[in-house]
Amino acid sequence: MVYRKEVEIGGRIFSIETGLLAKQADAAVVAQYGETIVLATVVAAKEPVEDQDFFPLQVEYREKTAAAGKIPGGFIKREGRPTEKEILSARLIDRPIRPMFPENFRNETQIMVTVYSSDQEHDGDTIGAVAASAALMISDIPFDGPIAEVRVGRINGEFIIHPTFKQLEDSDLDITVAGTIDSIVMVEGEAKEVSEEVFLNSLKFAHQYIKQLCEMQIEFRKEIGKPKREIQVKTIDPELIEEVNKLFLPKIKELNRTVLSKDERSNRRSAIEEEIQTLLAERFPEQQKVISELMYELERQDMRQMILQEGRRLDGRGVKDIRPISIKIGILPRTHGSALFTRGETQSLTTTTLGTKTDEQILEGLLPETTKRFMLHYNFPPFSVGEIGKLGSVSRREIGHGNLAERSLKNLIPPESEFPYTIRVVSDILESNGSSSMATVCAGSLSLMDAGVPIKKAVAGIAMGLIKEENGIAILSDILGNEDHLGDMDFKVAGTADGITGLQMDIKVKGISFDIMAAALEQAREGRMHILKIMNEVISEPKKELSPYAPRLTSIKIPVDMIGAVIGPGGKTIKHIIKETETEINIEEDGTVMIAAVSGENSQKAIEMINKITELPEVGKTYKGKVTRVLDFGAFVEFLPGKEGLVHISHLDTTRVNKVTDVVKVGDVVEVKLINIDDEGRFNLSRKAVLFDNGQAGKDTDKPKQSDKKFQPDRHRDSKHHK
Repeated sequence: MVYRKEVEIGGRIFSIETGLLAKQADAAVVAQYGETIVLATVVAAKEPVEDQDFFPLQVEYREKTAAAGKIPGGFIKREGRPTEKEILSARLIDRPIRPMFPENFRNETQIMVTVYSSDQEHDGDTIGAVAASAALMISDIPFDGPIAEVRVGRINGEFIIHPTFKQLEDSDLDITVAGTIDSIVMVEGEAKEVSEEVFLNSLKFAHQYIKQLCEMQIEFRKEIGKPKREIQVKTIDPELIEEVNKLFLPKIKELNRTVLSKDERSNRRSAIEEEIQTLLAERFPEQQKVISELMYELERQDMRQMILQEGRRLDGRGVKDIRPISIKIGILPRTHGSALFTRGETQSLTTTTLGTKTDEQILEGLLPETTKRFMLHYNFPPFSVGEIGKLGSVSRREIGHGNLAERSLKNLIPPESEFPYTIRVVSDILESNGSSSMATVCAGSLSLMDAGVPIKKAVAGIAMGLIKEENGIAILSDILGNEDHLGDMDFKVAGTADGITGLQMDIKVKGISFDIMAAALEQAREGRMHILKIMNEVISEPKKELSPYAPRLTSIKIPVDMIGAVIGPGGKTIKHIIKETETEINIEEDGTVMIAAVSGENSQKAIEMINKITELPEVGKTYKGKVTRVLDFGAFVEFLPGKEGLVHISHLDTTRVNKVTDVVKVGDVVEVKLINIDDEGRFNLSRKAVLFDNGQAGKDTDKPKQSDKKFQPDRHRDSKHHK
């Protein structure tokens, strides 16, 4: 039997149903909005993973190309590894759902979200998040939901729920918001320098629809939900708890209040744990894991209380203090732009590379194929945190952090009409102790300015944290790695002096009020202004000159009907120009020709060659051309690319010529004047006229007769010469 629930969202029906598809999964829900249809399935193992201290959750999101009536590109005509878009969508579903599982649940769980129909207007990611939550709600898998997810745009000051792709092109806001019936739990998105007030109002706008979608899921569960599984809760020996408290708590309190580097703190912490494990090993055998968990919880609680009660953080800062910042630009001489941004123990070395049209990234997926000319890539090598790790494909975390930094900067990039370069920014994290994605935003902005990219303003980012207990709340600026790990919120905000450009928020607790969010946003703005001031002291506007190693782009316009002539048969002509001038040339459908060359001389040479091809022959103009054929009655000269004319024997010289080869031969370069275009469009050239113009006539030669200027080919003329 099929069960269905629906609610109207933004003038369209949002529906969820179960009972028709994938009935052997623990639960399966089909969600539909417009004509976009998504299937979410959830399956959890029957037994927990033994001796594991984390929840083994896997969230996968896939888009079937058939959903948009397409066949996959490439040699293998089937879907393969997830695209970057699919990975980012999976993260948007994972992040709000993961905190909703009970703390002690350790059963391996897999959520699979698949887009089976796409209306080309609405993305399947937010629809899939609702479907996944609904499937968990009606399954027997323990889940403290529901959650719901929506997308918000803003056009002409008006908020729009679930805007279409077309509407987002005109929107100054594009955020994805997830929440429960009571609060917001996740935000991700970009904006065109909107104010903190606008952003907060967008969350309030989103939450009214999140509540409707959550209420629909609650009704859904009441009707068809299965009883939830029992979770096995381990009992801990009270005597062990008491011993760990007695031995560990005084030591961790002292350590938490000692200002140390990340590495020193880690070593001291490891030494304390090893000492206590040794002391308790004999009395409490095979309890090492439990002892570690008890110490972790004591450390967490003490750090939180220290911040709330003493206003003191692990590195000695107050809650609003920003770590010391150091900046260097232009440190890599052969890159087009570079910056080293260090904030505390977090460091990003970022480069900017300028490319041409052919360097644009091709984007494939459910939507029509497009390209993008601004890319930001983020790398997080294991040595940045003092670890050893395998180097393989880019991790989901690296893709997510890079996407956040890219979205924070992209709206400041000048349009192609003003700066026709493809731009790639690469951030390598060389040290990390909190907020490396925001360090990437700062370093990316500095690197772009160092490269001479005319970005409108500097962009900075800061990560905010939260400690929330019954006895108080503390909002933390510029959080450390431990504060992120042991805290309740990770709220990253990037922007200019005039507004927010990118943001990402994950909340680990339930019940964050809008007042707390407003306070966090204002504290983030203050921190951003502090960082921007330091950045502007190093470089306040883009450099006027590009790197000498960057390509120089020159744009010219040719008639659309001449594009084929410039390209030539099979691309022969354009390939010849590229080879001869050592340039890169791209021709748009409107006749715009973009020439890229490191040397201005090569660029000019390419322009001249293209202009010759597109030039219209002009009677009375002198040209330099090559002799292509010699006949008894004259010589044919290619005076413009693809255009030949006849120099009659009587027009080869100022004196009488008995034999054409006495004056010219095939391959000779000669100056000729176009003296006539006949009724059939054939070109008549004169070498004699050029010699007269240059004052090279013989003493016994009179000036050309008037009839020469109206030259008519004789009866022997080759009728097949080129026009």
